[in-house]
Amino acid sequence: MTKSLSSLWLKSFTKINKAQQRQGRRLLQSLFAPPMLRTATAVAKSVAKAAASASLPTPVAKSKAKRIRPVAPTRPARVATRPAALAGSGRWMRSYYQARAEGGSGVPRRMDYWLFLPDRPLAQAQAPMPLVVMLHGCTQDAVAFAQGTRMNALAQREGFAVLYPQQSISIDRNRCWHWHQRATQAGGGEVPWVVGAVRKVLAGQPIDRSRIYLAGMSAGAALANIIALRYPEYVAAVGLHSSPVYGTVDSRLGAFSAMQHGSSHSLSEAVREMATRADFPGMPAIILHGQDDKVVRAINLGQLTQQFCWLNKVDPSAAPLAEQSFEARPTGRAPRHAYEVKDYGRSRKALVRVCRIEGLDHAWSGGDASLPFNAAPGPDASQLIWNFFRMHRRALAATPLTA
Repeated sequence: MTKSLSSLWLKSFTKINKAQQRQGRRLLQSLFAPPMLRTATAVAKSVAKAAASASLPTPVAKSKAKRIRPVAPTRPARVATRPAALAGSGRWMRSYYQARAEGGSGVPRRMDYWLFLPDRPLAQAQAPMPLVVMLHGCTQDAVAFAQGTRMNALAQREGFAVLYPQQSISIDRNRCWHWHQRATQAGGGEVPWVVGAVRKVLAGQPIDRSRIYLAGMSAGAALANIIALRYPEYVAAVGLHSSPVYGTVDSRLGAFSAMQHGSSHSLSEAVREMATRADFPGMPAIILHGQDDKVVRAINLGQLTQQFCWLNKVDPSAAPLAEQSFEARPTGRAPRHAYEVKDYGRSRKALVRVCRIEGLDHAWSGGDASLPFNAAPGPDASQLIWNFFRMHRRALAATPLTA
């Protein structure tokens, strides 16, 4: 019986691995897809169409009103029917943040986002709660990322809010965040829009500003890293799943090289600006990576570990504060890959947690395998990330978060 179960388990893993390899090839191809270039008129039409699909008032000339057809719902509109995986307790809301590009000129740009708020007893309804900002990877959208990671179910149990910004398909046809661009790494690009969405949520919801966290997958993890290091006084910790190394590329070709081979440049130079700032408060980080990842190879895990040790003034060559290994569990109610966890830090406090997962390809560990870039076997990445986040708070900054 045991041999039969093991055989079935190995066969299922082989099928999953082949499917993930196909997904990985598509993802690598998407990185080199040319960005969608649109004229100001086309962008304006897109904004008007998006407004109509969200039931927002759009100015229409009376002479043409009768000829306008109803706008067909776009893919994100499925949230209105609440996918089964997102059903249950809590509120699931769609909104957007809109602003003009740097300089205040041009057509306003809109970024959609989804917000999950857990149901809480009436007595606690206005009590400040933590906020986790989740950034999806290429070819994903916010709803699929929420469904795949199952973060909302965890948020309901633990009592925190979750914000899911979504890259516009008008900016990148594969919804990739442009983490590899120097402008983004310097705090431009998509950074102001994500920060603006966070600011909007803070203005309207009871959020504990000492417990704002960022997490992401792949390109989303890379952008989360950039935002966390650009706004360290407001971000209590960051979680990176399958992330490329930080700050060593400035092109799509360079991004591909880093994803496959790690950085060939100085890792310390990339973080020198933050690491040498007298007022830099450090940035606690949990980094998770699949040992069999063919899209963003595991060399990036080691290089990110070095960078975050430097950022948190920890000697990366020193022995870990703690080290645990967990054996694979192929059967039972909660099968999982083998994995190891190492903590680096100071004064017995874990500031950098590294989780290397055997047998995992480019996929969210412990996710909904019915969706691309999610693997059903554990460990549960969402739970691991939250367990690390809950240990960290940020001393409140003197000024409010601004875009």
